[in-house]
Amino acid sequence: MSERSEDGTGAMPNRGQLPAEIDTTKPSIARVYDWFLGGKDNFAVDRQVAEAAMKVSPGAQEAGQQNRAFLRRVVHHMAAEAGVRQFIDIGSGLPTQGNVHQVAQEVDPATRVVYVDNDPMVLVHGRALLATDGSTKVIQADARDPRSILENDQVKDFIDFSRPVGLLMLSILHHLHDQEDPAGVAARLRAPLVSGSFVAISHFCNPGEAHPASSQQAAAAEKLFNENLGTGRWRTPDEITGYFGDFELVEPGLVPLPEWRAEPSFFVKNTLLYHTYYGGLARKP
Repeated sequence: MSERSEDGTGAMPNRGQLPAEIDTTKPSIARVYDWFLGGKDNFAVDRQVAEAAMKVSPGAQEAGQQNRAFLRRVVHHMAAEAGVRQFIDIGSGLPTQGNVHQVAQEVDPATRVVYVDNDPMVLVHGRALLATDGSTKVIQADARDPRSILENDQVKDFIDFSRPVGLLMLSILHHLHDQEDPAGVAARLRAPLVSGSFVAISHFCNPGEAHPASSQQAAAAEKLFNENLGTGRWRTPDEITGYFGDFELVEPGLVPLPEWRAEPSFFVKNTLLYHTYYGGLARKP
């Protein structure tokens, strides 16, 4: 389902097979992230943004990979240590290695996963990849409208909200502007979750005076993202912590991504970006 790009730099989906709503002339958050992860489901305009980000924030590609590794660790914790058997992944992005269902189903093949994204290309690729997998669903919806997710017929038929759910909001809330009320969005998505449920969040962070060089880096990256993608907020640790509401943070709390239960041998090349990407997992008591 791919062809060589016009500039010969890599494979991309065949435009003739893409739905009309997929605009290949404008960068997509999902496709830029795909490039950071070494994927091929991106276009020249996406690579231009990704390469510009690399110039402003050398190591941005490594940060994207750290976020993927964080996903694997939090999902494994929820599935293997807490016994969660159903997950909702908001802003899931394009399928790649180590997807939520792959990690969780290593623990229990019957685990159910719903992927949610507003990018039509994610819907096309996700459904093609998971066409034979009865334990996963892919829906197109926007995180800015939690009702479109929670009241979606497929979600209601597939997820039993009387039992614990693992809700993932990884690298999604920082793409909501302040006026779009990310705290309210997070609260509405948490609301139907019962005791024993979890929320995992990763978010771009501006650490402020605690790490001034990283704070400057965060400000430059925020400017680049907003100029090219129209979104991107590097928020403070306190702001990010607020998105967990009254859920109780699991040790080690909200920390730079490599600090969340990474293997002792985990090595971070770019220390300047270390404090600009935070993550945490919290449980509803």
